[in-house]
Amino acid sequence: MWDVRIESEASAKITVERSRFFAVLRPAQDEAMIKEVLAERHKEVRKACHHCWAARWTDGDGRLVELARDDGEVGKPGHKILDLLRRREVEGLLVVSRVFGGVKLGPAGVGRAFKQAAEAVLDVAEGSARKR
Repeated sequence: MWDVRIESEASAKITVERSRFFAVLRPAQDEAMIKEVLAERHKEVRKACHHCWAARWTDGDGRLVELARDDGEVGKPGHKILDLLRRREVEGLLVVSRVFGGVKLGPAGVGRAFKQAAEAVLDVAEGSARKR
């Protein structure tokens, strides 16, 4: 298990059935920061159909805050991403943006693909943390 508060950005990209999934892991402190990052992602990955995300952080009162959004995508990818953050005990914002490749994946396939992208960026971040 990997218990950490994200301090710097990590990113990863995977392709599943011609759809491209761009994952980014960033620090999270509040909902305003999440809105800023989502606005950036909309600009950076303009062709993306969906920007699904999950975030965990400890607020000023010491309470753990958890949020997730599916952005209209099937398969509950935001909740799958949040589950990964919980299992690895990571505090931060993880956004996965999907550029549709023309092949429908179905709800289960979409959920799996978003989860794979989220796992990929968490693995990158974990590898970077170990090098420090």
